[in-house]
Parts: sequence; C-alpha cells; structure tokens
Amino acid sequence: MKKYIGRYSKYIRPLTILFDVSVINVLAFVFFDSDMLSFSEFLAASFIWIVCSIITSFYDVYRFTKLIQIADKCLKQIALFTIFSFAYVGFVSKSFSNVELIKYLATCFFIIVFVKYAIFNALKLFRKYYNGNQRRIIIVGNDVLSNQLVKFFNKEKDYGYALIKHFKEDELVQNVIAFCSENYIDEIYFSLDGATNTELNKYINYSDNNFKTLKFIPTKTEMISSSAEVHYYGFIPIIPSRRFPLQKPLNKLVKRTFDLVVSILVIVFVLSWMVPLIGLLIKLESKGPIFFNQVRNGLYYKEFNCFKFRSMHVNNQAHTLQATKNDSRITKIGKFLRKSSLDEMPQFLNVFLGDMSVCGPRPHMISMTNQYEQMVTKFRLRHYIKPGITGMAQTHGCRGEIENERDIINRVKYDIFYLENWSLLLDIKIIYLTVKNAVLGDKKAY
Repeated sequence: MKKYIGRYSKYIRPLTILFDVSVINVLAFVFFDSDMLSFSEFLAASFIWIVCSIITSFYDVYRFTKLIQIADKCLKQIALFTIFSFAYVGFVSKSFSNVELIKYLATCFFIIVFVKYAIFNALKLFRKYYNGNQRRIIIVGNDVLSNQLVKFFNKEKDYGYALIKHFKEDELVQNVIAFCSENYIDEIYFSLDGATNTELNKYINYSDNNFKTLKFIPTKTEMISSSAEVHYYGFIPIIPSRRFPLQKPLNKLVKRTFDLVVSILVIVFVLSWMVPLIGLLIKLESKGPIFFNQVRNGLYYKEFNCFKFRSMHVNNQAHTLQATKNDSRITKIGKFLRKSSLDEMPQFLNVFLGDMSVCGPRPHMISMTNQYEQMVTKFRLRHYIKPGITGMAQTHGCRGEIENERDIINRVKYDIFYLENWSLLLDIKIIYLTVKNAVLGDKKAY
C-alpha cells in the first residue's frame, strides 16, 4: 500500500497559534509594568485566548473560507477576548487602567488580524501563480451542481484545487477508483444525483481505506439536513463524508499538550525509578535486554519503534506471533507485567517523542496489521490518528489476543467510535478505566 504523504501546510495553523499567543504575551511586557506581571498572568492570557478561539472557531480557516467569514471570526474573537480580559483584570484587582488595557488589546488584534489575512492571501497567491499547496481532485457526476463545480475549480485557481478529471455519466466505480490510485488523487467530489447505495458505499469504503478525502455534491437543498456540516465553494454546497474532531487544529493542540504533560509527569515521577527496578527483575530471571522494541504502524501507517518492557524469553517468533493464553515464552515477571499492563509503561517515551498518544487505537505488529486490513473493511480508518497506549477497545473487553474475526471487528468498531467522538473528557475516562482494570485485573491480560 502506498504510504500517506503529508503536506507542510499542516504546520501553518500550529505556527499561527504559537505566533498569536506570543504576540499576546510579548505586548504585555510593552504596555504594562513588568513588576505587576507574573507567570500566572501570562498563563491566564494564553489560556483565555485559546478558550476563546475554541468557542469562536478562530483557527478553523480553510482554502474555501470566504474573507467575510474570516472577518466574522475575528470580530467574535476580539469581542470575547476583550470581555474575558476585563473580567480577569477586575477579578484579580490588577491596577491596570482601562486606557492601557484598550491600547494593549487594540494593538494585539491589529497585529494578529493583519498577519492572519496576510497568510491567507499569501497562500492564495502561492496557489494561483506558483501552483503550490495544491490538492489533486476528481469530480464524479454530470448534474447542474457538478458542472458548476467544474467551472469553479477551473476559474478559481487561488483555491489550489487541481481538477485532474471530470467523470460524467455511466462511469463504472471500479474505473474511477483505479484512476484515483494510479494518479495519486487527494479528494473525490461525488454527486448524489441518481447515486445508488451500492455506489455510495464503494466510494466511502475506498476513501476510508486509502486516506482519500470524499466529499458529496448534493442535488437538492432538502437533502441537506440541519445537522450536516456544509461547506460552500462560492455558492456551491459541499458536504464532507466524514468529520473527525481531531481534524480541528485546536483539538490536535489540546490532545498533544495533554499527551506531553502526562508523558513528562510519568517519565519524571514513575519511569525514573520503575525502569531500574523492573529492569533488575527482568535481568535476574532471564538473559536479554530490558526493553523490547518492535516496529509498528502509527499515524497514516508511518512506522515507528514501539517500546515495552521485555516480558518473554528471547525468541525468534516475537515479531510474528502474538502472545496467547499460557504462552510458554512469557517469563514469570513478564506474566505479572502483562497482567498489570506495566509492560506498556515505556511507551510513554513514544508519547513524548510524538509517535503515540496516551489514548488511541492500539498499534499492532506489522504482520498482524497486514492480516487484519484484509479481514476488516474499515481497518485502515483507525490510522487517521496516532495509536495509543490504551484505548476504548481495551477498556471495553477487547484487549489481548485476537482469537477470531469477531474480535478484531469489535476492536475496530470501538476505534472508529473514538475517532468520531473524541474529547478530552473521553481520554480522561479511558485512562480511569485503564487504571481500574489494571488494579482489579483483566481476564484477557496475558
């Protein structure tokens, strides 16, 4: 399978967030007496800005976003941050004058909004005149909206969509899919006009399993439900087939920050004494290294070395044969480590390095991944996010050995639910259930 190829543009939003937060904090030094400022003030200002941006969707700006929509986001962000700032200053009784605070806020907003528009327009010019930051797309359909979309993409070059081919009526699905695979298509725009459920399911399955973006072109306004997320390309409505919470840049930032904080705390306060202790016990029982490293597939199938405490005698089948109940390869200390999930603790190093998350779909050994993706249609979908040390499947009875096809199907169902319903509270709940199961014991932990 062709590996997913990322774009450098994915770094623009995180860098923009970092720039905005830096502006807020640096200008505080300029406008206010430094003796009146403490670390808590800078932390509060950054936190308030992030919270406001989540509420206003300030950073949810895409290539198809209109300038008026950006202006609306900016006004909402300005209003909300101003209200929170005055409320905070009043609450902590800081002797900042209203004039100082207004000048500070006005300068912050001028710089941030100016840079935001500058980046947005610079990207448009880059796409239009240098053909950069482009997405290769196809359109499937021959109705009015589909043909309007063809004209839109051919005219509006600054959006950065390279229309490779327009498939019209009576085109076999397998021919379209073959074309997408051979020509490295990024996005498929599929018209719902006259589409059958069979065709629809084939396109959904193909996009889910090959990291393609699938978007629907509705034919009638009544087909757009009030709960559907609708994007407008000009005046043409487009409905994304899937929308995951972790596709939002701020949600990614929240999850990564949470992962870093948790992993650092565990590494400093737990692994610092646990590694020597468990390492000694492992060495006393059997020959071999303390850690067991195994190459596994992570985000978009990127390979990484997954760390564990060695729980087996050194053997030639460690990378190809999963552990089973009463497995003779497992050592005595290894049995305890696996039962208590302590063998997974070194993976907090993987979390710190960015290869894994605290919570997410569990990564499998590569030989098992290749086998499971042939068994389960939606298996590859779980690689849209980073793998986790623990996950929903593991806390809901789907841990341990995969004994039959039903086991892996159930595991993937939980993983997809997690993808579509992620929240920080859900991660905290999964961690709580993981600790609870480790203390009480899990019959599938072996």
